[in-house]
Amino acid sequence: MKIPKRIQPLVDEGLVDEVLRPLMSGKEADVYVVRCGDDVRCAKIYKEAEKRSFKQAVLYREGRKSRNSRRARAMEKGSKFGRNEQENSWQNAEVDALFRLAYAGVRVPQPYGCFDGVLLMELITDDQGYVAPRLNDITLTREQALEQHKSVMKDVQRMLCVGLIHGDLSEFNVLLDSNGPVIIDLPQAVDAAANNNAKSMLERDVNNMTRFYGQFAPELLSSKYAKEMWALFESGKLNPESELTGKFKESTKAADVESVLAEIEAAFDEEQERKERIREAEEG
Repeated sequence: MKIPKRIQPLVDEGLVDEVLRPLMSGKEADVYVVRCGDDVRCAKIYKEAEKRSFKQAVLYREGRKSRNSRRARAMEKGSKFGRNEQENSWQNAEVDALFRLAYAGVRVPQPYGCFDGVLLMELITDDQGYVAPRLNDITLTREQALEQHKSVMKDVQRMLCVGLIHGDLSEFNVLLDSNGPVIIDLPQAVDAAANNNAKSMLERDVNNMTRFYGQFAPELLSSKYAKEMWALFESGKLNPESELTGKFKESTKAADVESVLAEIEAAFDEEQERKERIREAEEG
C-alpha cells in the first residue's frame, strides 16, 4: 500500500521496511500495521492538535513537568514554540508511560520509540496471530470476567504505584490476547501525585472496567477498588504486593454537598463519554 506521509521518514531511516495495512483510525491517532525486519509491529501516527477530538486535554496535562525551564515558560504562555513543545510533550507522554509501565510489570504493548509523532510499538495478537480484539467486542463467562477484572485491577494498582493513572481506561482501550487483558492508549496518562483530578480519574477508570465486567459477574458491581487503592496511595501504604479486597468503609461524617454535586456531575459526564465511545466504535 501507499506509504503514509508521516511514516515515510521512518522508512527512509530504515526503522520501517514496509507498511502492510491500516489498523484503525481513532480520535487522537491513526494506526498502521508495519514490518520492521522480521517483526510485525504497529505505527501510531498522532493527529495534530487541531484535528484531535480528545476533550479536556488540559485536565490531563496538569502536573506534567518539563525539564527545560524555557520550554515550560513557553508552554505556559502559549506561544508558537510553546504549542509545538506542548504537542511534543503530549506525543512523548505515551512512550514514556509505556516504558515505565512495562518495567513495572503492567501488561502494555512494548514500545520501541517515538519518532516525529509516530510511535512504534508491539502489535498485540491473539493465539492465532490475528490482531487481538478489544474487550467491547468480547462476551465472557462469569469466571473469565472475575479473572480478567482481577488482572486489570492489579495492573491499575501497579500503575498507581509508579505514580500514573490511565485517565481514559475502558473496555474500548483494553485488548485481549491469549494471556489476558492488555492496556493500550496512554497519551493522556495522569500524574497521580501532581494532578488535582487524579482521584476522580482513577475512580472513573476503575468504575468503567468494573461496569464492563459486572455485566458478566454482577457481584463485582458492589466492589470499591478505586477508593481502597486511593486510600492506601494517599497514606503511602500502597505497593505492588498489596492485597486488595475491593471493600472500603465509607466515612460516616456528614456529606459535603459540593462534593456530592461534583460526583453527580462527573457521573453524568462519564455516561455521556461512554455513549460517545460506543458511537465512535460503531462508526469506526
